Amino acid sequence: MVSQDLLDILRCPNCVREKDGLLEYYKETWLICQDCDRKYPIRDDIPVMLIDEGDKWINTTKEDLPIPPPE
Repeated sequence: MVSQDLLDILRCPNCVREKDGLLEYYKETWLICQDCDRKYPIRDDIPVMLIDEGDKWINTTKEDLPIPPPE
């Protein structure tokens, strides 16, 4: 599980310069940007905050995200 302190400071790397880039913690396995809808997987309790990784899931609805995220 990702610590609440870390969740409080994480922001979407794509949006943080122009918008809030706030992230929704979804099913303890994904972080979803509330501005651009990029989805960042959490693997082994480590958020993968790479824009390229978020781009892979941008067109997937949160209900269709694989739990757990693929490697």
